[in-house]
Amino acid sequence: MSSLSHLEPRAVKSSAKTQDDIVYEYIFDAILEQRLAPGTKLSEEALGEIFGVSRTIIRRALLRLSHEQVVSIRPNRGAVVAAPSVEEAKQIFAARRVVELAVIELAVKHVTPHSLARIRAMVHAEQEAFDRGDIGSAIRLSGEFHLGLAKMARNQPLLNFQRSVVSQTSLIIAQYEVGHQAQCSFNEHQGLLLAIEAGDPARAVAMMKEHLDHIEGKLNLEAESASTDLHVVFSDVIKKQAPTRPN
Repeated sequence: MSSLSHLEPRAVKSSAKTQDDIVYEYIFDAILEQRLAPGTKLSEEALGEIFGVSRTIIRRALLRLSHEQVVSIRPNRGAVVAAPSVEEAKQIFAARRVVELAVIELAVKHVTPHSLARIRAMVHAEQEAFDRGDIGSAIRLSGEFHLGLAKMARNQPLLNFQRSVVSQTSLIIAQYEVGHQAQCSFNEHQGLLLAIEAGDPARAVAMMKEHLDHIEGKLNLEAESASTDLHVVFSDVIKKQAPTRPN
């Protein structure tokens, strides 16, 4: 099997990434960028061939994606890209509203200069990703912003729940959003930061409600994604792998 060091995707920042990490990043980016359709079967054999790694590595990457609930692993049938129904999407957003409003109120209470600086850096990184057209990284960074707020809230059960709903809503947004809301998202995240910095919980809660309304309002839950052919989706990987394979 060949090394994947030359295949590190745009979101990977460290040369210390394992093969599992690199495969995980590629598949997650493909899902978030709407290049993999909901319900696509993720064949371990096909992915192992595409990435030039063992099925064990593919299996570990798929298991990690299943923990984030963007991939479903079905007993004796393999893994598929998660495909939340309209009703499931509504339930996920309803749950997220509950946790986000609790989180933002606690974040205002527990904010520190250090945590505020860390969150502000996430917002700028998100905008830079949108500016360079890296939608997958931008959506992930948007999710990390909300997880950062949960860390700021200093409530571990809320953080654990937030991780689950953010992963699921990131998938729904990537698959069903109509157009992109880069500037809208950036401005609203900036506004939330200002409300937290001002120590104004009522304003922060109201802005979070409006922010979630905007996110949900931009969804078309009946839209379909692009391709179910793994070789088409990962054609760039296949091209990069080609020179490293023996003649």
